[in-house]
Amino acid sequence: MSLFGDTTTTMLSVMVFLATSTIAFATMLGIRAREAVRRRAAQVNVDENSPHGGRSLRSSGLRTAQKLLDYTTQHYSSGDSKDAKVLRQRLIQAGIYDPRATGYFFFARFIIAVGLAVAMFFILPAIGLKAKVAFWLFTMCGGFVGYLIPSFYIDKLVRAKHAEHQSGFPDFMDLLVVCADAGLSMEAALDRVGRELRESYPSLTANIHMANLEIRAGRGITEALEHLGDRLGLEEARSFATLIQQSDELGSSISDALRVYSDDMRHKRLSRAEEKAYSLPAKLSLPMMICIFPVLFVVILLPIIVRMITGNW
Repeated sequence: MSLFGDTTTTMLSVMVFLATSTIAFATMLGIRAREAVRRRAAQVNVDENSPHGGRSLRSSGLRTAQKLLDYTTQHYSSGDSKDAKVLRQRLIQAGIYDPRATGYFFFARFIIAVGLAVAMFFILPAIGLKAKVAFWLFTMCGGFVGYLIPSFYIDKLVRAKHAEHQSGFPDFMDLLVVCADAGLSMEAALDRVGRELRESYPSLTANIHMANLEIRAGRGITEALEHLGDRLGLEEARSFATLIQQSDELGSSISDALRVYSDDMRHKRLSRAEEKAYSLPAKLSLPMMICIFPVLFVVILLPIIVRMITGNW
């Protein structure tokens, strides 16, 4: 019995030892596997960030494209030429405020031009156009159209933003008059008006918010409003900045000046609406001549022509 008890104690000790060893061994394997995964992840990050890292063609292409974008952005964004400044102004008026937008614009122009030229080079023989002169002419035309597409797109954005700003500026002036009559400062009035116009005119609201941030950063109200007029691309906004400057220099009431200018803005908007209404008959004359009058002539003259042909009078 004593021998059996000793055997039981021994077996229990062996089982406890084996269980403890198994747990310790599994824990060590888990720690080693975790360390191996961590080292492999660190090696992958080093390969991706190193100049010679990355084994896949996709990663190499992405790095090459990123380097090309960075070089183009640095080259064109830091330029102080007149054309670069005009382009940056156009991009801002189109609602694109990224400082790298100039480089992206030229990069997109190059890619689209080359892409369309290459597409025409492969598509024209497929549709049967093999004449040498016509082939190269259409290929060059494709590249030229691709070169102009980004400019057309920016012009379209500028026109859309300009229409929104022109439509919302009278409402901006009306709300500014209300805030001035309530005793708010210009900074508080701009902030309040920007929050009120957020849903109706988001682009105008963004520019007003930037003007408010410039004022908070220490820039003068007149200078901030001048920059607002340049971003909006409206002569009315530039005149508004001049009005605020003159009222401040002469010591006149800003509320009265804003009220008079707001009335002028409403009259201008009404005049633009009346001009569009008066020009509508002239614009409709050409579609009526092309689409409606021929149909009327056919309806009126067709029975007579049929009777003349058949002889049934």
